Amino acid sequence: MSSGGIVGTVVDPRLIFVTALKANACAIILAHNHPCGNLTPSMGDKKMTNRLMDAGKLLNIEVLDHIIVTSGGYYSFAEQMAYEKVQHGKSFYLEALQPF
Repeated sequence: MSSGGIVGTVVDPRLIFVTALKANACAIILAHNHPCGNLTPSMGDKKMTNRLMDAGKLLNIEVLDHIIVTSGGYYSFAEQMAYEKVQHGKSFYLEALQPF
């Protein structure tokens, strides 16, 4: 529940969890994009993930994962792994990169 500019955004944990509470969710998956295409989580991404996980514990709403999406793949905080989109002929698949 955030919108931002090219270089950043402001995330309000209250808006995220009020939505989860209204839906009677017992778990959530967070996701956001990096328009620049960089799969590496920023320090802000890491701090916000930890804040949201701590908030979820207080509310008994587990944060299962936080995913960063780019046009070339995605990064999963739960797996601590990036996956890059690779083309093989006419098909695309995701290939795991080395952990960060």
